[in-house]
Amino acid sequence: QVQLVESGGGLLQPGESLRLSCVSSISVSNFRGMAWYRQAPGKQRELVAALTRDGVTTYSDAVKDRFSISRDSAQNTLYLQMENLKPEDTAVYYCKATNITWNVTWGQGTQVTVSS
Repeated sequence: QVQLVESGGGLLQPGESLRLSCVSSISVSNFRGMAWYRQAPGKQRELVAALTRDGVTTYSDAVKDRFSISRDSAQNTLYLQMENLKPEDTAVYYCKATNITWNVTWGQGTQVTVSS
């Protein structure tokens, strides 16, 4: 059973930066792709950023130019570097992995709160 464990969330002020990590229990090279999603209170879970096995990245319009997704294969870790955080970035952030047979695994989530 694949496990994904997110970390790095916290309470930030607007304009600050934060890096989230998602550690996989198996090699990330096993995945077709990985992604970060977020869910704010009362809202649906939405895609933030995605990274394919081939290195192709996708970002939502709300975060492009501020967030960056990356992967460290040696550490089996997916990252989300977040810059210039805004109050509307407040949400629980989830890591998602899709394997080559299209099975999906989610992490437990990490809370990011941006408030002055």
